[in-house]
Amino acid sequence: MNENVKLEIRNMTTLYKNGDGVRDISLRVATGELVTLLGPSGCGKTTILRSVGGFIQCTSGEILIDGKDISRLPPEKRPTAMVFQSYNLWPHMTVMENMAFGLKLRKVPREERKRRVMEMLALVKMTGMEHKYPGQMSGGQQQRIAIGRSLLLKPDVLLLDEPFSALDAKIRSQMREELRKIQTDLNITVVFVTHDQEEAMALSDRIVVMNKGSFEQMGTPREVYNHPRSRYVADFIGEMNFIERDGETLAVRPENVVVSAHGEGDLAGSVRTIMMLGHYIELTVDTEYGIVKSFVSAEQAEKFKSGDPVALRFESSFRF
Repeated sequence: MNENVKLEIRNMTTLYKNGDGVRDISLRVATGELVTLLGPSGCGKTTILRSVGGFIQCTSGEILIDGKDISRLPPEKRPTAMVFQSYNLWPHMTVMENMAFGLKLRKVPREERKRRVMEMLALVKMTGMEHKYPGQMSGGQQQRIAIGRSLLLKPDVLLLDEPFSALDAKIRSQMREELRKIQTDLNITVVFVTHDQEEAMALSDRIVVMNKGSFEQMGTPREVYNHPRSRYVADFIGEMNFIERDGETLAVRPENVVVSAHGEGDLAGSVRTIMMLGHYIELTVDTEYGIVKSFVSAEQAEKFKSGDPVALRFESSFRF
């Protein structure tokens, strides 16, 4: 086996009584790699994560960490740590007590526990919070503590189940950056679950796009974005225009739609809406094949107004 492989899932099936779950899943995650399982609710992402963590028993197959099969071990005997979206901090314990709890169970001496907790608080930018209770902190602060608590156990594989979904957009973005920095600095192997494709694109070394209990496509964010293998992946990752014509589906990213006031193009239409979206403008165009969306600069957008006739040219496209 490649010594660089930290986690390997071999032909794993995990089924619930109603028949839902995942079937015949295989995945290899390298040491220090962050792999994201991406897909809509109910596609099996969390089932895989919980199977690796030991919270659900897999029906068949193997889960190996450093080449050892852990699929029959209880959660506390596995070299994994899981962070849930609900933080799971004990409300009656201070931050220090919450973070030291796992180390205490492992019989780590008191002074060393305190030293390691203080080091971890510095790493997750929470120095000075050790005497606070969870109820006195914001959601973002609680999630930092939950992640820090898991890292203190020095897991071989860190499992993150939609850890930022309860946070508002700006805090979520900051937390992603913090997590990515800590993960790369410590060279931690991470399996991350999300339904948010922007989060997956921003964080991952590789993305696994899931659909109804199976893997639809696996690759780097760039590969999955630039070379979607199916309409499902094209639709799920990033913005996409789908144009049905001549018996086939043409898929074009809005950033690859060039809008001009006159001249030849792949499609003709008229400007429908012009919307400011921060550093770019979203321009929608009515065509005979439906509405086509384009991302243009503010400078380009100034040339158009609603109702103007335009020509659309596609710089690159996919056919399905």
